[in-house]
Amino acid sequence: MSQTVGKTALAYSRTWHHIDVGSDPRSLGRIASRIAIVLMGKHKPIWDPSTDCGDYVVATGCHDLHTTGKKRFQKKYYRHNTRPGSLKEITMDRLFAKWGGGEVLKKAVSGMLPKNRLRDKRLARLKVFEGLAHPYKENIVKFAGKTRIAALPEVKKTLLEAKTT
Repeated sequence: MSQTVGKTALAYSRTWHHIDVGSDPRSLGRIASRIAIVLMGKHKPIWDPSTDCGDYVVATGCHDLHTTGKKRFQKKYYRHNTRPGSLKEITMDRLFAKWGGGEVLKKAVSGMLPKNRLRDKRLARLKVFEGLAHPYKENIVKFAGKTRIAALPEVKKTLLEAKTT
C-alpha cells in the first residue's frame, strides 16, 4: 500500500483556530500546550514530525492570562548574549508590564515546540492580541474547538440548493 494515501493538498490545508484566553478557565501552561499541538498539527491524522502541517492560532484577551500559584511574581526569564556578565533576567510580572500577556504566552508555547528548524515557522502562525479585537475575523473557522463553516452564508446557500434538488 502506498504511504501517500490521504496526504492530499486538502489534508495539508491550514485552518484558523481562535482561543479567547481571557474567558478560558485553563491556566497558562494548559492553554500553551494545546496551542503547541495545533501549531504542530498533531491533531490531524496526517501528522508527521518532519513536515509542517499545523494550523494558525489566534489568541485574544492575553491581558487576562491566568497563572497558578506565585508564578507571576516568582518565575524568571533569562537571556544571555554570550558576552561575560551579560546575563539578564526578568520576572513574569515585569514581562507582563513591559510587553504584555501575549509575549508571555508566546514564550510558553515556544518552550513546548520541538527545538528544530520548523520552530520559527510554527511560532509565526501564532497571532496574539491583548484585547478582543483582531484583523483575522474572516479567516477563523474554529472557535473554541467548534467549527463555524456551516454558519457561512455561501455554505448555507449551497446546502439549501443541495436540499432542494
